[in-house]
Amino acid sequence: MFATADVPMRFANLSFDPTALASAYSRKHHGRFVAELGEFIRFPSISAQPQHKGDTQRCAAWLTDHLKKIGMERVAVIPTSGHPVVYAEHCHAAGKPMVLIYGHYDVQPAEPLSEWRSAPFEPVIRGDDLYGRGASDDKGQLFTHVKALEALLRGGQGLPVNIKCLFEGEEEIGSPSLPDFMIANRQLLAADCAVISDTQIPAAGQPAITYALRGSINFELEITGQKRELHSGVLGGAIHNPLQALCEMIAQLHDQAGRIAIPGFYDRVRRWDMKERAYMKRVGPSDEKILQDAGAAMGWGERNYSLYERTTIRPTITVTAMHGGYQGSGVKAAIPTHAVAKLNFRLVPDQDPQEIDRLFREYVEQITPPGLRLRVRTFASSRPVLIGRSHPAVMAAAHAYRQGFGTAPVFLRNGGTIPVVGLIQEILHLPVVLMGFGLPDDRIHGSNEKFHLPNFFNGIETSIRFLTAMGQSQHASLVRRDNSQQIRNTGTFWGP
Repeated sequence: MFATADVPMRFANLSFDPTALASAYSRKHHGRFVAELGEFIRFPSISAQPQHKGDTQRCAAWLTDHLKKIGMERVAVIPTSGHPVVYAEHCHAAGKPMVLIYGHYDVQPAEPLSEWRSAPFEPVIRGDDLYGRGASDDKGQLFTHVKALEALLRGGQGLPVNIKCLFEGEEEIGSPSLPDFMIANRQLLAADCAVISDTQIPAAGQPAITYALRGSINFELEITGQKRELHSGVLGGAIHNPLQALCEMIAQLHDQAGRIAIPGFYDRVRRWDMKERAYMKRVGPSDEKILQDAGAAMGWGERNYSLYERTTIRPTITVTAMHGGYQGSGVKAAIPTHAVAKLNFRLVPDQDPQEIDRLFREYVEQITPPGLRLRVRTFASSRPVLIGRSHPAVMAAAHAYRQGFGTAPVFLRNGGTIPVVGLIQEILHLPVVLMGFGLPDDRIHGSNEKFHLPNFFNGIETSIRFLTAMGQSQHASLVRRDNSQQIRNTGTFWGP
């Protein structure tokens, strides 16, 4: 049973602290680190909005310059079919593992701007928190590793492992260019493990290692009726309203118990035994905590599961947008010609996104009212992810958290989706360590996003400790490749 992430003896019994110099350097420069993170946040690198393409490219250039300044090598902005990838490496630790650090420098749109207490791209410190779009997701968390690398390179005894950095600019739109980039650059990105910091921990005093993520699919449904808008008084009740029909269809996606009504949807959903569910109850957030963090008065969803279970081990369908008809001020008495809804599916092991896509399309075709036309569009999809909790790299992360935060981490599931985790597993065949530093109330994807600065500083220390622990592990199960050969031949860059 996993009450905490136990630290293996090979990491716990160190005769000296090789991180002391790097840790002291980090503490000395905390103020500068925060100022530099503020510079990073100022770029409105919104990947979803074409008008910010230039800002996204400037952000990539700034990050590239910064990596060069701290001592990273072979630093480059690499074009893709979309936003560029930032790559860097430092490969001088012969015989040591190769660690791939992934992060993303793109951010979500900031709208509605009226709900922000301060401008989203003018970072402000209030108390112990740094506010700004991308502060937590993912610029702040990415930057913890950048600053750890600086502390080791400029203040410590050098890097204890070989490092490759892969920072992309399209995560918030589903990483559409990344699969082709990874496939074409398998040799360049070859490593022994990957570490990603784009997740949350339960509280500032309780770190956590994420070991499961849900998959996702996004759909757009469009219902079209008559050729032109019609007077709702003259023809209301005689002609089926596409907007009303769409509402009726969405209402049929769930039954009264909160279960998804699509036939076959649950056929491959993995069932977890009571031991796993008891562990989740012990270490995961309570219903009350989830509602408090969400600012909600009452929960909703599938019966016989806690809110934590509903958001991690159970699949969901969420209506994320809906529009049709007149959107201006006042009213317009007209039957609209069409209506559109956007839906987000979250999938769990062992659901297959392609199979769910087929089941959903078959079902909505069946429930579309006669006389109306249906169009379904599928957007980016990702598979659910499970990570082995006993892998040596995960155990190195547990040791690092204990040293960086002063307490052992717990293992948690996360209801979100990080597409790159599945891509790293499937294309690069690497074990992944999800080492998060965000908090549940960081308001990621919402207004007034923030990053807790004590987590930033503890995260830097944790990253220093993780890389050091990885360098001290000589186990063949961890070093799965000939790293000396890797260092001599790290591949070539690839563009679109």
